[in-house]
Amino acid sequence: MKKFFGLLAGVTLLSSSAFANPACPVCTIAIGASLEIAHRTGVPDSVVGLWAGALLALVGYWLIRFCDARGWHWRGRNAMLIAMSVASVGFSYLGTVKYNPVWICGLFRMDMLLFGTLCGAAIFILTEKLYDFMKARNGGHAHFPFEKVLLPVVVLALVSWAMTACL
Repeated sequence: MKKFFGLLAGVTLLSSSAFANPACPVCTIAIGASLEIAHRTGVPDSVVGLWAGALLALVGYWLIRFCDARGWHWRGRNAMLIAMSVASVGFSYLGTVKYNPVWICGLFRMDMLLFGTLCGAAIFILTEKLYDFMKARNGGHAHFPFEKVLLPVVVLALVSWAMTACL
């Protein structure tokens, strides 16, 4: 349990500031609807968790924007909102997924859905930061249309493929 909170703290510390517009609402709804379909059709829990983690990190960024719009600021707000949104994966699959911890890379025991969720949140946050860096290097403009959407989707798809091949 200590390792879980350590990983959750690591993911939340990556969320230092809110972005202008993390993703479009239509894409978010499509990902959210497809997660349950994927889980029911037999997609591994680690891959479902990967996309769920990215979706929940996105919801956390929306919560940050919501608080910014209302002028609600307090110390540790961004980290707390991201942590709350990512941790809500337990409520989404409560009763449908059994807790089954396995050894991951021989380092620690964790449920595959939880591991995928933490990885997905970290990947989404890091790709958003990468996009901001690439955009700043390009004079404040994206390299091509929908780069902000395509970058996290491609990285998540590649990691999903790697998880199904390796785990």
